[in-house]
Amino acid sequence: MEWQFIVAMVVIVPVILLPVAFVWYLNLGGLYATVREARAKRAAEKRPATEKVRAG
Repeated sequence: MEWQFIVAMVVIVPVILLPVAFVWYLNLGGLYATVREARAKRAAEKRPATEKVRAG
């Protein structure tokens, strides 16, 4: 391989992979938030009714 091709690959690969990694980060963050909300909702449903309402 010629050195120009290698330099071009070194420059282009991060340009392509950075947006892909960012989209994966956003998807995993959304999935994590959804799972956390579902767990909190499920835990709230299991609590007795007297604990759900608190006088503030």
